[in-house]
Amino acid sequence: MSGMTNPSPRTRSRDLAGLGAFVAICAVVSAIGGWVTSGSVDTWYPALQKPSFNPPGWVFAPVWTLLYLMIAFAGWRAWRSCAPDRVRTAMLVYSAQLALNLAWSFVFFGGQMIGAALAVILLLLAAIVVNAALFWRADGVAGWLLLPYAAWVGFAAVLNFALWKLN
Repeated sequence: MSGMTNPSPRTRSRDLAGLGAFVAICAVVSAIGGWVTSGSVDTWYPALQKPSFNPPGWVFAPVWTLLYLMIAFAGWRAWRSCAPDRVRTAMLVYSAQLALNLAWSFVFFGGQMIGAALAVILLLLAAIVVNAALFWRADGVAGWLLLPYAAWVGFAAVLNFALWKLN
């Protein structure tokens, strides 16, 4: 035996409640972003000139669903693993990247301000990279879980730039 004991029922309950909270927070961010996006996705967005690498519309929902689940799981793992003196910083950066993620939807789809949205998405990408690094220090899996998110947001930033140039 490795000498590790099974977590107490209280610890398991706390862990499950924490996971539920992270999933709920990401679901709320996703729902609000979807609500803001819905006002323009069938009207304004289709009228934009698109680059050749613009994905078809059906790609976005499954990709974002998977990414939000990974973001939630990463946050939960880091929250469980962070040293008490680092958990606050890690969770503040986590919250900031979620807020920037939501802000991008408001600026791009809600405000239809492609150039301003480019600035927001670049800040978002930077926040994700910092968040991944902080999470990595607490739990390597948590850091890795944010890499597909960073890659997708990096692609989205290139797409945002192309849309800005074309429109």
